[in-house]
Amino acid sequence: SSLRIVGGLSSAETGDWPWQASLQYNNIHRCGATLISNTWLVSAAHCFRDMTHPQKWTATFGALLKPPSLKRSVKTIIIHEKYLYPEHDYDIALVQLSKRVEFTSSIHRVCLPEPSQTFPYNIYAVITGWGALTNDGPAPNALQEATVKLIDSDTCNREEVYDGDITPRMLCAGYLEGGVDACQGDSGGPLVTPDSRLMWYLVGIVSWGDDCGKPNKPGVYTRVTYFRDWITTKTGI
Repeated sequence: SSLRIVGGLSSAETGDWPWQASLQYNNIHRCGATLISNTWLVSAAHCFRDMTHPQKWTATFGALLKPPSLKRSVKTIIIHEKYLYPEHDYDIALVQLSKRVEFTSSIHRVCLPEPSQTFPYNIYAVITGWGALTNDGPAPNALQEATVKLIDSDTCNREEVYDGDITPRMLCAGYLEGGVDACQGDSGGPLVTPDSRLMWYLVGIVSWGDDCGKPNKPGVYTRVTYFRDWITTKTGI
C-alpha cells in the first residue's frame, strides 16, 4: 500500500480544503498532493517509486474521489535528485499538470512558506487525505481531516520515538500518546496551519511513520521550508 487518517473526525465538506488533490495511477488513488499554482502540485517522492510515466497518472480535485469535481492529466513528474527509495530523506516530488486549473472557491492553491518562516512547536495543524481509516484498512471516498500538533525534532529523535532517524528535512506531527495520525494512502498530502489572518500555509507533506496512530510513533512529514528554494528552482513559484 502506498504509505502512510486514523482518528479523524469529520469528512471534509466540498471546498473546505481546496488545495487537496488525489494522485491516481491507472485511475486508482495512490497518494495525496497539494495544489501550489495553476499548473503545479507538490507530493511525496515515494509515491512514484518506479512509476514515473506521467501518462499513467491523473490528478483529481474535490472532496470526493468519485465523482471528482475536476480531473487533469499529468505532464511532468520531478523527483528530488537526492531521494533514494526506500530511504525517507528528501521525500518530495513536483507534478506538472497538462492543463491549468482555474481557481474557484472550492479549488485553489495553498500558500507556500518562505524558507526562513518558522512554525512554533505545539501549535495545531491539519492533515487531510483519503488514506485508510484504520491501519491497513479500506480507504474512504470522502476526504478526511484530523488535527495534529507539531512536535520538535529533539523530542521526535528520542530513543523511544524515532531514535535519531529524523533529519533536518523532516518534521514530526501528531500526539506521542497516539490515536490520531496519517495512514496508508494519505502520503504526499498536505499538513497545513493557519497564520493570524487565517491564511493557510503548507508546513509538511505526509511522508512516513511506524504504523498509524501508535503511541510514540507520530507521523513524519517532509519539511516544506527546507525545500522552498528547490521548489522555486524547478517551477519558478
